[in-house]
Parts: sequence; structure tokens; C-alpha cells
Amino acid sequence: MSDIRKKAVAGLKSGDTFSVSRTFSEQDMIRFAEISRDYNPVHFDERFAKAKKFDRRICHGLLITGLLTEIGGQMGWLASGMNLRFLRPVYFGDTVRCDFTITAVDERGRAEAKVVFLNGDGQAVSEAVLTGILPGENEKRIMHDMLAEGDPTNRAASSIPAAPQRTEKA
Repeated sequence: MSDIRKKAVAGLKSGDTFSVSRTFSEQDMIRFAEISRDYNPVHFDERFAKAKKFDRRICHGLLITGLLTEIGGQMGWLASGMNLRFLRPVYFGDTVRCDFTITAVDERGRAEAKVVFLNGDGQAVSEAVLTGILPGENEKRIMHDMLAEGDPTNRAASSIPAAPQRTEKA
């Protein structure tokens, strides 16, 4: 089961940090392109990528920063705003770690978070600042019941196969 979801049920607060990582493949990029319809040649053509001053074709920035939605989805965060910055390219085969830190929570459950995406060399490849709404007491009770039922629809935390090379820590 998801430690992130368990922590959300217990109550989230400023300073809580969660991490997930993933190794991105060319197949991930192709699937993302099929969904997003982003067929920018920088992802598909070596010549174009090199003309843009990259070593080779790159992964979509939104595919990489999508890691934050795994964490937010596990905690039941309802996003209201995202400000993303793309700092360095991510190439096929690169592993990226997403560190998600809640930086503020008000009395109504409105929250802010800072997210940093690091490559295998520890360099930031992207950054994000998020705003959103944390689960209220009723939602936390429902998530508690979901966990008690084995959280059967939660592919990230169940025995249902998830994407390879994923880790999480709370």
C-alpha cells in the first residue's frame, strides 16, 4: 500500500516530503506523444535535437514533471495551480527523482508545495511550485476505508503491475 496515502489519511502538514523516481524510456515518450499529440521533432529526430543543441533526442518535459502527479494523486491533492520550469534535458534511460515538499498549509486545507526533479547526477532538471487543496476530514475517512479495502484501484500501490523502476518513500 502507498505510504503517501497512509500519511495523507493521518494528516499532511508543512514540511512533509515525498519522493518517487522513474527511469524514462523511449516507449514512455512514444506513449506520452500519443496521448498529448506532441510530436515535436526534438523528441523524434536526432538531427533536429542536435540542431537545438541537445546531445540526442529528449523526453517531453511534461512527461518528466508528471511524476509530481503520482505523489499528488496518492495524497488526494486537488491541484489549483502549477508553475513549471524546465532546466535541463532528460534523455531516454535517465532516472529522475521527484522530491515533493509541502511548504504551507492553511486552516482550510489550502496548500503550497515545492517540487524538484533531479537526474542521476543530482542536477535539477525541472522545478515546480504548486497550489492545491488537501483532503478534508470526510475525504480522509473515505481514503481510510479505501486502504482498509486494500485500495484495489490504486495501481501505484497495489499488486497490479505498475510502470517499472518506481520507488517511493515517505
